[in-house]
Amino acid sequence: MEESTVPDTTWLTQEAFDRLKAELDHLTGPGRTEITERIEQARSEGDLKENGGYHAAREEQGKAEGRIRQLTELLRTAEVGEIPKDDGVVEPGMVVTADVGGESMTFLFGSREVGDTTDLEVFSPSSLLGAAINGKKVGEKTSYLTPRDVKVEVAITAATPFHG
Repeated sequence: MEESTVPDTTWLTQEAFDRLKAELDHLTGPGRTEITERIEQARSEGDLKENGGYHAAREEQGKAEGRIRQLTELLRTAEVGEIPKDDGVVEPGMVVTADVGGESMTFLFGSREVGDTTDLEVFSPSSLLGAAINGKKVGEKTSYLTPRDVKVEVAITAATPFHG
């Protein structure tokens, strides 16, 4: 089951938002400066074609800039909320156990960024499974169609707040 790439609001706890903001601040400040200094140091060593340190630093710079773009967009669209009530309703921030196509699954319903502190698989509200179960209650059944037009039956068996 794949995560949808449709851009939408990402639910984050205040803790997750603060952690991601601190990461972005580091990457755009001291992190960027450190990489630039490593590139300059490697550049001063001479021939760039055979300079492994230079190429490694440039690759690291590309990855850091990609993460900066990702974090900037994520934080721009983030909705910071409290941990949801323990009322058995499936909503972002809940750990859900469900029978999905005959297989019992336990996963975090929300954002991968919230789930960074857990080994749980994460499904967003915009994923096929997430869209089908959002707002459902423990004991309710629903279904969704896969991209290959296969109907997958889902029964919610538990939904409790995530405490990362």
